[in-house]
Amino acid sequence: MRIDKWLWFCRFYKTRILAAKAVTGGHVKINGTRAKSSSKISNGDAITLVRDQLLYEIEARELPLRRGPAAEAKLAYFEDEESVKARESVRAEIRADRRQMPRTAGKPDKHTRRKLRERNREAD
Repeated sequence: MRIDKWLWFCRFYKTRILAAKAVTGGHVKINGTRAKSSSKISNGDAITLVRDQLLYEIEARELPLRRGPAAEAKLAYFEDEESVKARESVRAEIRADRRQMPRTAGKPDKHTRRKLRERNREAD
């Protein structure tokens, strides 16, 4: 089975086109080598995937026959607890960074945008 189709079946991407773009963009590796959209995947392959700045280290367990429900898709791969914990810690860091950014009530006007830019320049 093609890697882009497998990623779509396992619900890592909403469409097969997005999965193919991620593969051609170099965000997917199979057994440590950069994958192509036409790369074939089999049971036991180690897949490294970067999606939304988050790293997924998974192992292919089976080749699904269709794009079914999420519970069915999770049976097609295995991810160890260390990978999940590392991803959650990165996600928490991203959230903490976003909380430190200045906020405004509603859409900022011209003067508020200038003040926000000045604060960002001072912080850098």
